[in-house]
Amino acid sequence: MSDSLKTISPVDDSLYVERPYTSPDALAVMLKSAVTAQSSWKEKSVAERAEILGKCIDAFVARKDRIVEELAWQMGRPVKFGAGEVGGFEERSRYMISIAEEALADVAIPEKAGFTRYIKREPVGVVLTIAPWNFPYMTAVNSIVPALMAGNAVILKHAAQTHLCGETMVEAFAEAGLPEGLFQIVVASHATAAKIIQSEEINFVCFTGSVPAGKAIETAAVGRFIGVGLELGGKDPAYVRADADINHAAENLVDGAMFNSGQSCCGIERIYVHEKVYDDFVKRFVEVVNEYKLGSPIDAETTLGPLVNAGAADFVRGQIADAVAAGAKSLIDPKSFPANKEGTPYLAPQVLVDVDHSMRVMTEESFGPVVGIMKVSSDEEAVKLMNDSEFGLTASVWTLDEAAAVKIGDQVNTGTWFMNRCDYLDPALAWTGVKNSGRGCTLSSVGYESLTRPKSYHLRTTL
Repeated sequence: MSDSLKTISPVDDSLYVERPYTSPDALAVMLKSAVTAQSSWKEKSVAERAEILGKCIDAFVARKDRIVEELAWQMGRPVKFGAGEVGGFEERSRYMISIAEEALADVAIPEKAGFTRYIKREPVGVVLTIAPWNFPYMTAVNSIVPALMAGNAVILKHAAQTHLCGETMVEAFAEAGLPEGLFQIVVASHATAAKIIQSEEINFVCFTGSVPAGKAIETAAVGRFIGVGLELGGKDPAYVRADADINHAAENLVDGAMFNSGQSCCGIERIYVHEKVYDDFVKRFVEVVNEYKLGSPIDAETTLGPLVNAGAADFVRGQIADAVAAGAKSLIDPKSFPANKEGTPYLAPQVLVDVDHSMRVMTEESFGPVVGIMKVSSDEEAVKLMNDSEFGLTASVWTLDEAAAVKIGDQVNTGTWFMNRCDYLDPALAWTGVKNSGRGCTLSSVGYESLTRPKSYHLRTTL
């Protein structure tokens, strides 16, 4: 095994970042310092924590231009869209800070003569956040800022592809005055990450990544009796009803399927369209896809960058080829995207019709710029197909009938249900999944519950 972490840029296959792995001795010091820092930090009031973390967010946002360029080189996000990652980080952070006073307040219970009783929300201690590369700031912040606001310390292990993102966060927060040892980044292999989870200093794990990796996290935590929050895969569906605004639905669903080159856990990967509007929808959908420009993410005109690596692109190419061989029809000519090249991360977008659930592209997470579209004849058929998946992160319906949207949503097994939008995370709502999309919750007031533990106070005041 290599003794260092290496980030190979999808832009040109160059070595962009290299860092030595954290040594066992340095890791021991890191964990000890986190415990020490947390013991002091938890004594600060929520208002004091909010003031410091507000400055941390300011320092982070001030690095926007650098962040945008680094994102492009590390994971291929076009510079045209990089600022959105910073904006999302700021929105989620400031929202979670704004609700912390109320969310972390003592739980009041009915008065009882002669007693004072309440439930206090205690921080769990040291939180290990293991963050992914596809949205390296917006996913990491879901646990980092709430954990710190709740009075915890945080150890961050970022993905090898975007390790620099973790360094940037830690650097910005330290500059803003966050106490030393409270937020640190570790450079660790998967094996070392498992050992960290088994360390007695770790009290909670927040993980975002694949299903197999999520299983490995759970295995590492066996016997520790600590909480584990898992946000895993997705194969998120959309249903376009007969009464939908076709232009709005097509344009937004293309964005939901193609943004970040389709590398989003809540991106749209399969679409079911009522037969009455199917032809019009598909026509408009293809028109919008053909407006994309595939190319280097450093180019300001690029709207579709490379996938994270050639292997990821080849996986999607394989799904497409298998579907076509099984009878699917591809509607996008790859020659319309000159940057598309076999054996590289540069992959043209693709839209497939005449698909069904016997095809991998309709059941297996793609994580790339491809989507399958199926014709349906009723709401009931759409619900059945949407639920025919091992995943359940988000799902959406496109309709002008809110009552119908709610009725259908009640039948779809998913963590978030959208009407007339998709691929979005509202920090005021719980971010959660069902089935193989994971378990636990981040963001919203509910997100604070896993980052704290209840402590009951039962005080007899009359003797």
